[in-house]
Amino acid sequence: MSFLEPSPADEARRAGLRRMRIVATSLLAVAFVIFVLTNGRDHGVWGYVHTASEAAMVGALADWFAVTALFKHPLGVPIPHTALVKKRKDELGRSLEEFVSDNFLTEEIARERLAAAQVGVRLGTWLETPAHRERALTEMARIAKAGLGRMRDQDVHDFVVGVLLPRLQQEPVSPIAGSFLKGIVEDKAHYQLVDLGLTEIHDWLAANPKTFTGLMNERVPWWTPPWVDDRVINWTYQQALAWLQDMRADPDHRAREALDNLLTKLAEDLHDNPEVQERAEALKERVLSHPQVGETVLSLWASVRTSLLAALEDPSSTLWQRGDAWLTEASSMLLHDDATRERLEAHLGDIVAFFVTTYGDELANVISHTVDRWNADEASERIELFVGRDLQFIRINGTIVGALAGVIIHAIAQLLR
Repeated sequence: MSFLEPSPADEARRAGLRRMRIVATSLLAVAFVIFVLTNGRDHGVWGYVHTASEAAMVGALADWFAVTALFKHPLGVPIPHTALVKKRKDELGRSLEEFVSDNFLTEEIARERLAAAQVGVRLGTWLETPAHRERALTEMARIAKAGLGRMRDQDVHDFVVGVLLPRLQQEPVSPIAGSFLKGIVEDKAHYQLVDLGLTEIHDWLAANPKTFTGLMNERVPWWTPPWVDDRVINWTYQQALAWLQDMRADPDHRAREALDNLLTKLAEDLHDNPEVQERAEALKERVLSHPQVGETVLSLWASVRTSLLAALEDPSSTLWQRGDAWLTEASSMLLHDDATRERLEAHLGDIVAFFVTTYGDELANVISHTVDRWNADEASERIELFVGRDLQFIRINGTIVGALAGVIIHAIAQLLR
């Protein structure tokens, strides 16, 4: 909302300004009545009262002139250096811009205020509360859903086909794939995947003996007796189950070692062997240039997006649980790990300093630019509406201080006689 646009609170401000004007003007009127009633009584207490009322009127009128001259010409008379807000609106805007730029939008002050705010401690304390973590997750889910909803399938397809796939075709991936595969084998990160595969194959064989028997019967010679085929197939079936069970139970099984050696050799060849690299790049070219790849990626994206949206909608989903666990861990680290907290605040300080030093002048320039666009009369009226009530206290104080000054002056005059 613009500063010049009326707001629901304006009526209350206007009523408050009106009341204070009445109070300040009433004090001036009272001083005038007292001055008239005590005129000619220069002796005794009445002399003090008369002088006090006279000085009160002078103080009230002087401060009325000063307050009024800020926003308009007193009594409509265009006296020089009055209606200052109207006449010097643009200069005031530029002065305010310089003040903000010099005293707020500097790197030193920004870093100092950020350090004093202790963002890390406050964020960690805030995230300790489950309700706050839920609120943070709700907001992140809302933003994620909005982002996913705005990503059209055609845009994803165009990005994959027009940007991603051509880039992958140009970029040699064999050395990267070799290094990646070597790291996986050295870290034994593939063990769980191998265990999963062995378990699935073993369980499938155990649950489908007839399927195994049927497949083996298709391969037996026609001339062997059926009872021999049955015994050989059954023995083979039992050996396959036992072999899979042994591989699954023994991490040092020879077949596992053979697989590790094969993966290690493949990783080395992908990284160092030009012939293997050439074959791998050729395979990559054939796969990525296939017309169906774009549609397949789009189909996978649609499935992933549907799953993500469903998970984001369900606070009991694994995604929400992992998010809550991550926020809990982040809270603990921010509160108890000084190094983590210092790194966060250092990064935030760098970000704030970058924006202040890069865009500080532009941000401050918004002040003068906005003030320049204001209508002078409307701006003066709005500013008076916001601060005029408090400025009326200047008139009240001027009346009271003037009266006290009159008493003191009269006392001094009596002493000097």
